[in-house]
Amino acid sequence: MTFLKELPKKKQDPVNPPALLEFMMKDWKPQSAALPKVHRHAKNFRARRDALSALFPGDVLVIPTGHEQVRANDTHFRFRAGSDFFWLTGNLEPDCVLVMVPGARGGHDAHLFVEPNPGRTNETFFTDRHKGELWVGPRFGVVQSCAHFDVEFAHGLPDLAKFLEKYPLCRVLRGLSPAVDTLRSPAHERPEDKELAIGLGELRLIKDSLEVTELKKVVDATRRGFEDVIRALGTAKSEREVEGLFGLRARVEGNDVGYGTIAASGAHACILHWTNNDGALKKKDLLLLDAGVEGLALYTADITRTLPIGGKFSKEQREIYELVWAAQQAAFGAVKPGNDFMEPNRRAMRVLAEGLVKLGILKVPVDEALADEKQFYKRYSLHNVSHMLGLDVHDCAKARMEVYRYGPLKAGMVLTVEPGLYFQEDDLTVPKKYRGIGVRIEDDLLVTAKGFANLSKAIPSEAGAVEKWMKSVRLADRRR
Repeated sequence: MTFLKELPKKKQDPVNPPALLEFMMKDWKPQSAALPKVHRHAKNFRARRDALSALFPGDVLVIPTGHEQVRANDTHFRFRAGSDFFWLTGNLEPDCVLVMVPGARGGHDAHLFVEPNPGRTNETFFTDRHKGELWVGPRFGVVQSCAHFDVEFAHGLPDLAKFLEKYPLCRVLRGLSPAVDTLRSPAHERPEDKELAIGLGELRLIKDSLEVTELKKVVDATRRGFEDVIRALGTAKSEREVEGLFGLRARVEGNDVGYGTIAASGAHACILHWTNNDGALKKKDLLLLDAGVEGLALYTADITRTLPIGGKFSKEQREIYELVWAAQQAAFGAVKPGNDFMEPNRRAMRVLAEGLVKLGILKVPVDEALADEKQFYKRYSLHNVSHMLGLDVHDCAKARMEVYRYGPLKAGMVLTVEPGLYFQEDDLTVPKKYRGIGVRIEDDLLVTAKGFANLSKAIPSEAGAVEKWMKSVRLADRRR
């Protein structure tokens, strides 16, 4: 089994008679002795391990991927590898652990602990409902993992506890594997562990060329998901249909959605993280669709478009939409190396505040509405406009504030720019004609040496361009 506790037998589990066990263990074709090809991006993963090694010379580092999580009773959610572990190895299997041990010639050796694959030589291949090959499919196994992931050493997971006994002082990435956490004493995060999480977060802030390529792929797939939705808006009745259509695209072209799809129509768009998606679609309303495809390499897009369900913005909808779009354009101008991370937000909020004053919604001067001690504009725009993006939709969250939120933008960073305005239906400070309108526009930007590249530029965002896009998608669909 594994270093995890063996799952208890359920009352409903059948008892296999000896005759069946004997029958099942015979007459299987021998496993191939051929080793799998080296992962095509193994050099990238090795370079990342080398970068982490340089941050912590002489330290033993323990990075688990985590485990399947129970959804209900004895069923589990689909497993998704831990981002840091995947970033260092490329391995998508559950339960695995990477241990980086200082090498005799400097740097670190990678010891990858994986689930052994006994093939048909052990009855667990058909009796173990959680890990058995006939139940959940094969895993690489120890020797195969060593070859495929191009690590110095690979071991079976049952050997992990004894292996770590040799290294009582380790830095451990905590919170992903209770099993790993309890192997170390104390079984809680220490300053040394926190430094490991911080180091990984800050290394991942700068994307390599492979990561940028993967992000471009998922942005392109996300556009196709949005177009799937546009084709259906003439007949779709509910937000849940929108969620389902986008989810189909995510599963066809990638691993899954990168986060819970926000398909918010009408006043639901004023709830920032609306994921119930149980509302009706009405032609006079807007649909705020905040969604991203997560690719097979686990990178995710994060795009928002606010679409007129009937194909045309009303006068009031367009007024608010164009204000948000102008704020986004102002924020774009601040995305360049050397500017601090919050500068795009400051520029966007000034445009929004100026617009709110002109609309008569904010009844104080712009500078007063923006002042740190008041921030009245936040009644209508609660969130900042940016977060980092990559393997996680809110990427690199463990990085230090002075490096991320209050640090300078650098070439290779990828961030969102997503201003929004949200006028609640019961907000008496807002003219009645605007109440219930929620608009957010979000794009994914790569910081370049001289400025930025908008990875989602091909997804129309200006109001007129959105209307033309929707019309062209629908016309093309009718011609099929």
